[in-house]
Amino acid sequence: MNEDADSIAERKMQFLYALRSKGVTDARVLGAMEAVDRGPFIKGLFSERAYEDMPLPIACGQTISQPSVVGMMTQALEVSPRDKVLEIGTGSGYQAAILSKLARRVYTIDRHRRLVHEARAIFADMDLVNITAITADGSFGLAEQAPFDRIIVTAAAEDPPGPLLAQLKEGGIMVLPVGQSDAVQHLIRVRKTADGLEYDEMRSVRFVPLLEGLGKDG
Repeated sequence: MNEDADSIAERKMQFLYALRSKGVTDARVLGAMEAVDRGPFIKGLFSERAYEDMPLPIACGQTISQPSVVGMMTQALEVSPRDKVLEIGTGSGYQAAILSKLARRVYTIDRHRRLVHEARAIFADMDLVNITAITADGSFGLAEQAPFDRIIVTAAAEDPPGPLLAQLKEGGIMVLPVGQSDAVQHLIRVRKTADGLEYDEMRSVRFVPLLEGLGKDG
């Protein structure tokens, strides 16, 4: 390997070490995050920081979450190889790409047509054929493909959206940030049981707000 390749390998090793140190210990999740290069999802000035554990800006005023948060949310989902997963908030496509390594099928929705278009191109380049990316208002979910085994929301709502809870299969898990956009948000896990919904609060986070309707480019 040349020096550049050595440097990249070193950064990737540090990347995985940082994930473990932040509590991402599930072997399947770590394997998926090792397999999916974060680099192609970050463009422009910030591309050289792709392997740092920090959120970075992307197009349409959105962000790509820091890898440790992606890892924690993915780990909390407890995705199995037969699961059908719904993601609300495609963003860069990074989270969906990781989920595609763990689940049977991933549906991802974003209100910004540009983000969906760019994510589809990366999925194609990476030969990730089990992801369907859709431009739509994610707060309504995707009723035509419901129910889902797992649902992940990468934007904060004041409460878990009712349509998403309705589209979660009994025995399913939803992970999402909850809280007002200008206040402290909490990452929560919702389990849907025969007796109702069980909530676990995981940690404090900060995400962009979940907005209704399509983006201006949509």
